[in-house]
Amino acid sequence: MPNVLIRDLDPAVHSVLSARAEARGQSLQQYLTAELTHLAERPTLTEALTELSQRPPRHVPREAILKAIRDGRRGR
Repeated sequence: MPNVLIRDLDPAVHSVLSARAEARGQSLQQYLTAELTHLAERPTLTEALTELSQRPPRHVPREAILKAIRDGRRGR
């Protein structure tokens, strides 16, 4: 397993992270591993926009668009 070393972390940041880990009943390492895994699973905005730009365009019928506008104005 690869390791990560973070130098020069602000003590206040360390304190907050330690408190959050303790609140979950986890070690700081367990907490940070879970948080980093969660972060890596979510695409960045750039990645999401790139993926969306590569999708083929979808055709939405004009009447469906107008109906959605009318319904929105009526509060439905």
